Amino acid sequence: MFVDIAKIKIKAGDGGDGAVAFHREKYVASGGPDGGDGGRGGNIVFVADDSLSTLADFRYKRKYTAENGQNGRGAHCNGKKGQDLVIRVPRGTVIREVQSGAVLADMSTDEPFIAAKGGKGGFGNRHFATPTRQTPRFAKSGAPGESWEVSLELKLIADVGLLGFPNVGKSSLLSVVSEAKPIIGDYHFTTITPVLGVVRMGEGQSFVMADIPGLIEGAAEGVGLGHAFLRHVERCRMLVHLVDVAGSEGRDPIEDFEKINEELRKFNPELSECPQIVAGNKIDLAEDEQRERFKAYIEKQGLPYFEIVAPIRYGTQELINAVAAKLATLPPVKRYEPEEIPMELLEKDKKNGFTVTVRDGVYIVEAEWLYKILLKTDMDDYESLQYFQTVLQTSGILDALREKGIQEGDTVSIYDFEFDYVP
Repeated sequence: MFVDIAKIKIKAGDGGDGAVAFHREKYVASGGPDGGDGGRGGNIVFVADDSLSTLADFRYKRKYTAENGQNGRGAHCNGKKGQDLVIRVPRGTVIREVQSGAVLADMSTDEPFIAAKGGKGGFGNRHFATPTRQTPRFAKSGAPGESWEVSLELKLIADVGLLGFPNVGKSSLLSVVSEAKPIIGDYHFTTITPVLGVVRMGEGQSFVMADIPGLIEGAAEGVGLGHAFLRHVERCRMLVHLVDVAGSEGRDPIEDFEKINEELRKFNPELSECPQIVAGNKIDLAEDEQRERFKAYIEKQGLPYFEIVAPIRYGTQELINAVAAKLATLPPVKRYEPEEIPMELLEKDKKNGFTVTVRDGVYIVEAEWLYKILLKTDMDDYESLQYFQTVLQTSGILDALREKGIQEGDTVSIYDFEFDYVP
């Protein structure tokens, strides 16, 4: 089954806890604290895999969790890092954060993408030894791993999208100009999944053409198969619009052409601006008057036009030559740029609360939602730091610190970030 959209939950590993330990050895007096740090949690990593063509695997498994980091131990032994969890997806998959809709990554290259970072391991008690605190009896807990709900949307990477009503000959055209072997039949919706074909123009020259399953009127609203597969047209650098000039199924070719373009506009207005070449198919079945009428109409639109009979390859080479020439003038296949998740969205879990504990004069604040904001805060940027301080105030954390008796100059520790309190 062809599945091109899925929704999953991902959770990176939590960091291991730091250890509270003291050096014990014969003839070594006052060995001091030697608790090791916790290991970092494993990341959730997405990788593009060309051997995959659908997102079907994600229909059966919807939760993915990476390994936690191990806790630290005595004798300065740090915990082992949690293993990363690698999730393989088809090339062309766009990953979005569900609530904001922000694009996290476009898996169109070979570069892995870390979607959720593992939590840092907590410091062992050896980090907290000072001249006035020589036997710290506390350590830090590991930071939580990031967790997100993400949507996966496969948008095929093709240079050319082949469009047209059902049974106009798209599969036949693709089969004679490329290495693809689509199902060909004299009935509607023979093609029920997008089919990619590599069109070779000579040594070192080729492009990818996608046969998009038949669109019909109302596709943008979900009628027929069109709504499910229109997303695969969005990356295409140009479109080849195939029309049955003979009107062999009782439809008017001009109306067919206009209806398909209207569906493109409804689904995504940018698609109406995509360069098009029109191919009039089945001219062997058409009257001369039909051929001339349609040709005159397309030329009036200012679009290139070619007449073909796909099954016998009549006119197909001229069409493909024109497509290759046009592609040479166009920018590369569209890529979706990553977007920032709004900081306000990260505050939505403030209702889950926080904890403030005091250990040997250090005020330790813990809250998973706050850690997400901390990761995205640039402490060297004034506005970013001001925003973080505002979050501490509006969430009630500063009030809680005051209730615990914090004084000017006391240390506040929020995971791996520490600062001196200033009222």
